[in-house]
Amino acid sequence: MAVAMDTPASRQGLRRRLARWWDRLSIYLPVLLMLLMALASYWLLRATPEPETPGPAPEVTHEPDYFMRRFSVKVFEPGGALKTELYGSEARHHPDTGTMVVDAARIRSFGPQRQLSTATARQITSNDAGTEFLLEGDAAVVRQASRGLHGELLPRIEFHGEQLRVVTDPEHISSEKPVVLVRGQDQITADTLDYHGDARVAELTGRVKAAFAPRP
Repeated sequence: MAVAMDTPASRQGLRRRLARWWDRLSIYLPVLLMLLMALASYWLLRATPEPETPGPAPEVTHEPDYFMRRFSVKVFEPGGALKTELYGSEARHHPDTGTMVVDAARIRSFGPQRQLSTATARQITSNDAGTEFLLEGDAAVVRQASRGLHGELLPRIEFHGEQLRVVTDPEHISSEKPVVLVRGQDQITADTLDYHGDARVAELTGRVKAAFAPRP
């Protein structure tokens, strides 16, 4: 019976055989690693769920997308002078109509010659651009006396009614409901109003009544 002997020569031969096998294996090792990475990527792709099909865009509703309470918003000129200031007890923005509704609203605005105009109402609705306003409930627009472009004195002018529609550029104030126009000491009432600020001309229709203060 032959017995294998563990001798230094046999151990050295075993190490040489292992070294040759390792040298052969190292040649194919990069290829094996690339294969393992490809298999792992394929498995990840198979395991990843497919993206969901985009659904229809959410319907835009009249529900407010944001609101403010007891607020004040100020807009300044590039030089730092105050241009517009808006106060209100509550404001709600409606995305479907692109409008802001402000309760117990008051607006202060300064024109090119720094003439002050104010607008108040129980409720004011404006477009997103801030160029059109609908005043409802005890509506009033007041422009203080000022100097015109040529230095002429422009008297204080007031518009009162249950509903006033205001466009800022160019200035246009209109109403399909009864209004009161006060210019200096003169007062005029009418069923409808169409006022163009650039020409300073007011067209009053319906039952028109005027009360003019005596001139000195």
